[in-house]
Amino acid sequence: MDISAPKYSPRAGFTRKQAGPEPYYCFIPAPLPPKPPLRYDEKLQALTERAGRALGRLDAVTAQLPNPELLLYTYIRKEAVLSSQIEGTQSSLSDLLLYENAETPGVPEDDVREVSNYVSALEYGLKRLKTLPLSLRLIKEIHKILLQGGRGSHKEPGEFRRSQNWIGGSRPGNARFVPPPPEEVLPSLGALEKFIHNEPGRTPTLIKAGMAHAQFESIHPFLDGNGRLGRLLIPFIMIAEGTLTSPLLYLSLYFKQRRRDYYDALDRVRARGDWEGWLAFYLEGVAEVAEQGSETSAKLIAMFNEHQAAINGLGRAKFSALKVHELLKKRCVLSVTTVCSELGLSFPTANKTLAHLQSLGFVGEVSGRRRHRVFSYVPYLKALQVGMGGLPG
Repeated sequence: MDISAPKYSPRAGFTRKQAGPEPYYCFIPAPLPPKPPLRYDEKLQALTERAGRALGRLDAVTAQLPNPELLLYTYIRKEAVLSSQIEGTQSSLSDLLLYENAETPGVPEDDVREVSNYVSALEYGLKRLKTLPLSLRLIKEIHKILLQGGRGSHKEPGEFRRSQNWIGGSRPGNARFVPPPPEEVLPSLGALEKFIHNEPGRTPTLIKAGMAHAQFESIHPFLDGNGRLGRLLIPFIMIAEGTLTSPLLYLSLYFKQRRRDYYDALDRVRARGDWEGWLAFYLEGVAEVAEQGSETSAKLIAMFNEHQAAINGLGRAKFSALKVHELLKKRCVLSVTTVCSELGLSFPTANKTLAHLQSLGFVGEVSGRRRHRVFSYVPYLKALQVGMGGLPG
C-alpha cells in the first residue's frame, strides 16, 4: 500500500520516501537562512528589541556580583534539571544537589546521573568555547559527556547517528515526525555549521540562536540527547558571540511551562515554513526569562547582603560563618564533610558554625540524620525553585 507524503513547506525543507517493507517519508531541512528571507514585521522587531534589552540587563546585574561565578554553580544546575525534566526525568534540583554530596544516599540515581551529565556537558562546552569555535567537532564532544554512563551510554555517545530515528509512534511508519535519513545527517549539519559561522551572510545572534535550535531539532542528529543538546546550543551561540558572558539564561523553564506551545511552534516551522512564528515564541521566552533572571539576581544580591549583615553580629563566630556563607552562596546544599574539606575547618568548628547559621534562620538541616548531616540555604533554594519540584529543608 502506498502512503502519501506529509505536507511540509519548501521554505523549511522537503520529504524523501524511504523504501522498505513499510515505506515512510523523512524530512530533510533546507539550509538556513530561509528563502524567502525572514519577514521582520513590527511584532518581531519589537520582540527582538525587548529580548536584547533584557539580556543586556541580565548581564549588567551579573556584573554587579563581587564574584561573577557566584550564581553560576546553582543556575547551571537549575537549567540542567529543567532541560532533563522536559525529556521525562523525575529528578529535582534538590535531588541533584544531594547527589553531589557523595555521602548522601536515597536519590533516584539514573535520573539524577542524567542531570549531572548535563551539568558536566555545559561546563565542558563553556571551557572549550574559549579555545574552539562552536563546531560539529565540539557538538560531538559535548554529546559524549552528556550521555556518559547511565541510560544513554549505549546510544553511541559522541557519534552522529548511522540509523534512522523518529519522534512519536513505535516506528517510522507511524511516527509523528521522521528526521533526515542517516546519509543526510552530515550534509544537514554541515549547512547548519556554516549558518552558525555566518555563511553565506551574518545573522543577528539572537535570531541565529533561535533558528539554529529549531534546525538542530529537525535534524535530530543523535540517537539520544537531541533535545538537551539542542537547548544547550542557544546559550553557547550567545556566549560565543558575546551576547551573554555567562549562561544565566535558563530557557528550559519557559519551554517546560509551555511545552505544548514549544512543540507546536517547531512543528509549524516544518509544516508551513513559519520561522516568524517560531522566532516570536522563542524571543518572548528569551525576554521573559532574562527579565525574571535579572529580578531574581537582584533579589539574591540583596538577600546575601542582608544575611551577611546578620552574620557580622555573631562576634568571634562570624569569621568561620562568613566563609561557610560564601560557600553556601555557590553550593546551596552542603554536608558537614564538604564544609570541612572545602574550607579546611575542623569537624567541630564546621558543626558549630552551621548551628550558628541555623540560629539566624536561613540555613536548615535536610538529611534528618544525627551523623553525616546535610544543610541547605533555604531562602536561596526557594528563590531558584520557581517552576520546579523537590525543595529540601
